[in-house]
Amino acid sequence: MSSETPADRHRRVAATFGDRVRGTTSWEVPTPVPAWTARDVVDHLTTWFPGFLAGCGITLPPGPTAQDDPVAAWEHQSAAVQALLDDPGQAERPIDNPHLGNMTLGAATDMIYTTDVLMHTWDLARATGQDDRLDPDECARLVAGMEPMEEVIRSSGQYGPRVPVPADADAQTRLLGFIGRDPDWKP
Repeated sequence: MSSETPADRHRRVAATFGDRVRGTTSWEVPTPVPAWTARDVVDHLTTWFPGFLAGCGITLPPGPTAQDDPVAAWEHQSAAVQALLDDPGQAERPIDNPHLGNMTLGAATDMIYTTDVLMHTWDLARATGQDDRLDPDECARLVAGMEPMEEVIRSSGQYGPRVPVPADADAQTRLLGFIGRDPDWKP
């Protein structure tokens, strides 16, 4: 078990994604997510989570859109989410979500949002020819935690069909296959 807090993990994962965002030179390239461009990856991350937070009674300050400026949109959202997680009063705020149950806002953010940012880091990096290596320990932890809940995860509609990978594949390859990505995808 890691001693990393939700704020620490978000800071680390968001920084890596931010590096890939700033390293993107073409926002219209296709990604491993069918029908998505690089811009769509940033748009996804900067639109769904504010809606989730609004359902918890929290409004992130409005900022640029990924359609107008993907880099500015990501940097704005990343800073706003980090400020939320760095505030103990907000991070420890209890929420009751019909899908997640009762937990703190920090724990919910870590579970669903920061993990989503991590997985989409691979999508953006692979699509744009950047370093697409993910932390192997994090990948192993995620796939080990997700596999026992596969039926629930698949029924959410948020993941594609599992892509078969070799039994001896590394943790990143196993995670990518689990979430429905072809680890060998190329633009």
